Amino acid sequence: MSPTRARPARKKEAEAAKPVRPFVAHQLAPPHEVLSEEETHRVLEELETVPERLPKILVSDPGLQTDPKFAAARDSGENLLGRLVRIRRPSATAGEAVAYRLIVASAGGA
Repeated sequence: MSPTRARPARKKEAEAAKPVRPFVAHQLAPPHEVLSEEETHRVLEELETVPERLPKILVSDPGLQTDPKFAAARDSGENLLGRLVRIRRPSATAGEAVAYRLIVASAGGA
C-alpha cells in the first residue's frame, strides 16, 4: 500500500474568495426602522415622554441590521446612540402594532 498524498490547503483560498454576504432578516423578525434625529424629537413630543422612559435596544442588536439606513449610518460613522427605532409588528386586533426603542451602547447605560 502506498502512502496517501496530503491534500492541498484549498479551504482557506475558497473562504477568502467567497463574497461577504449581507445580513438577511429572518421572516419572523419584524422590520426595524432607525429614525432620523428630527423624527426622534417629533415622536418624543407626540408621545409626551423622555427617552429614558422608553425600552432600550442595543446598538449591536441583529434586528437593527435589517434596516439599510442603519448600516449606511453605522458605516459613515454617524452617532446612532439616543436615536429611536420604530418596530412594526403585525397584530390580529390592531392590524399593525408600532413600538419604539431607544438605541443604547450597552445593556446598563443610556
